[in-house]
Amino acid sequence: MRSRLAGTLIGVVFGITLCWSGMSNPTVIREALLFERAYLFLMFASAVLVAVIGLQTLRRRRARALLTGAPLTWTRDQPGRRHVTGSALFGLGWGIADACPGPIAAQIGQGVPWALFTIAGVLAGVYLFLRQGAAESEPAADATPEAMTVAYRPLLAPRA
Repeated sequence: MRSRLAGTLIGVVFGITLCWSGMSNPTVIREALLFERAYLFLMFASAVLVAVIGLQTLRRRRARALLTGAPLTWTRDQPGRRHVTGSALFGLGWGIADACPGPIAAQIGQGVPWALFTIAGVLAGVYLFLRQGAAESEPAADATPEAMTVAYRPLLAPRA
């Protein structure tokens, strides 16, 4: 329960930040994708810089997760075909929809009507991925691949 509450709180703060910064505004996104304004790219660059500094600090201090107390670990993977393909699909979807997954929820909350079509596309993609029966390939899911299958069993069940 504690982790769900923390996740909800983090999500709310993230959504408010997206709205406050203008990152959920389709016009801001479109201007960045058309290279008319650098605002979005500067925001990304600052996020990457903060992440690099934060991860190095966590690594040096051998930090533990706040909610579970488990040691924080991660591995570096060489970019592969799945990364390039996923990036291309993500970028294509982002360019068409003027939104990536984070701002979709914020756009729905703001009443942006076409965000409903975007979330429908995201849900359809997740559904198709799960129907494929492919195992999650990211390290964050390595510890519990069966848990994902069990949680989504109703989605994965063959139709009669």
